[in-house]
Amino acid sequence: MCLHLLAASLIINHVMGDAAHESDGFAPYLESFLEAAVLELGLSDATIAAYDGDIRRYLTGLVGGGILDLDSLTRTNVLDYLIALRREEMAPRSITRHLSAIRHFHKYLLSEGLCRVDPTDGLDSPRITRALPHCLRSDEVSRLLQAPDLSQWSGVRDMAMFALLYSSGLRVSELTNLPLNGVDFEEGVVRVVGKGAKVRFIPLGAFAADVLKSWLERRGEVRVADDTVFLTKRGKRVNRSMVWRLVKQYAVVANISATVSPHTFRHTFATHLLDGGADLRAVQEMLGHADIGTTQIYTHVSRERLHAAHQSFHPRA
Repeated sequence: MCLHLLAASLIINHVMGDAAHESDGFAPYLESFLEAAVLELGLSDATIAAYDGDIRRYLTGLVGGGILDLDSLTRTNVLDYLIALRREEMAPRSITRHLSAIRHFHKYLLSEGLCRVDPTDGLDSPRITRALPHCLRSDEVSRLLQAPDLSQWSGVRDMAMFALLYSSGLRVSELTNLPLNGVDFEEGVVRVVGKGAKVRFIPLGAFAADVLKSWLERRGEVRVADDTVFLTKRGKRVNRSMVWRLVKQYAVVANISATVSPHTFRHTFATHLLDGGADLRAVQEMLGHADIGTTQIYTHVSRERLHAAHQSFHPRA
């Protein structure tokens, strides 16, 4: 506990040294807030540092705008500050983080009686536009699956990895950590331990099953040192960076110009299922998404594809 208090003191002293230099009048407010954040809420050093930087920038901006009294602040003042950040081309996600820090700051000051108003009360966060994921066309998937040299031990492995990524939509970490007993050929499923240690069962598919069986027949040709499905030539499990590198190498061989990553297979898996008429809830279950809102982004991708097809082929588009 003593070490924690000492660390907290050092953090706050460092922060306030900078803060006082920029906005002396607001220094006591920031000092009080940071003390509470460290000692009462037990926030991490990284979070404290983020609060420090965001709130100091905010307070400096207020001083630069001629505001020297926090009780005189209005929602418009806060909005003006956020608009200024946007004009500086700050990303919406970063602006949302800034607003979160500012909200915590004003909420604390109000609760402690240090200020009479909270200008952020009822203020909406900026909308974060989620980028649509890139997915492969069916012919591009075929070219990628055909790229590995099946006369080579590693080629059989690589094709099996790609087939499983596309067939089951696994995350790359789920692929690299997949144990031998996670594949059930009799039931035609893959047992995956995903985020939060949640277990889910995903259909394997006939093509992926055949390719996996071919790989498992070759797997023991090296001295096996791990019980995971996919191994390096040294018998150890493949890692994430290796899979990323292989996907990029084979994308070049397959003459795919777009940027391709292991996660592209997951995006493609979901999009092709929905394009084929799969139920959104079923896709959510197979992907292991806790929130169906995360899965719904793939419906937007499908709509984009529909619009593209309409523009390309309809005579009056």
